[in-house]
Amino acid sequence: MTLRSQILVHKQALPDAGQALPGRATPVPVPQTHFVSGNPLQPPFPAHLQQAMFAMGCFWGAERRFWEQPGVWTTAVIYAGGHTPNPTYEEVCSGLTGHTEAVLVVFDPQQISYGDLLRLFWEAHNPTQGMRQGNDLGTQYRSAIYCFDEDQLQMARDSEARFQAELNKHGLGGITTEIADLPAFYYAEAYHQQYLAKNPGGYCGLGGTGVCMPA
Repeated sequence: MTLRSQILVHKQALPDAGQALPGRATPVPVPQTHFVSGNPLQPPFPAHLQQAMFAMGCFWGAERRFWEQPGVWTTAVIYAGGHTPNPTYEEVCSGLTGHTEAVLVVFDPQQISYGDLLRLFWEAHNPTQGMRQGNDLGTQYRSAIYCFDEDQLQMARDSEARFQAELNKHGLGGITTEIADLPAFYYAEAYHQQYLAKNPGGYCGLGGTGVCMPA
């Protein structure tokens, strides 16, 4: 099967480890600091901060929504949930790595809670669309919450149930969001980091359902 044929097959189906591209051992270079906040993109982070990770379609617009929140200390765009080590953007877009475009969120829990971040996540995108988000099609646009501990995992699952109940009231579909323990993840290329701060007129396909998370 040619690479083009594989891409067509796998854009809507996750590859298994044997089908995934091999990747590489060397991580991509990442800027030392966040383009907006000036804080580091990579650990170690100050001990009082916590981390979260969300995937909700194209990571350009998703990252901007999180860095705009008071109490968010830094953000970075990430490839997560796949098999290929240190993938390139082109490889992720092929559908042959298994990764989704995600955002690492480092936040101060004294200023913004994990529950607040979950509310933003559910309300800012459409979590019912499977391997797509709006006009963006492919496995890399799937919705996901990757959890750093058991408390996050339980809170994410509880919030899913509450948001699904609201979606049901509005006649919308079932949630397809993947909720899982934190997988291996890899920083995206430097030009993707804080892309919409560097390119204010850049593409953002982020859009919610209009349904609000109940208090």
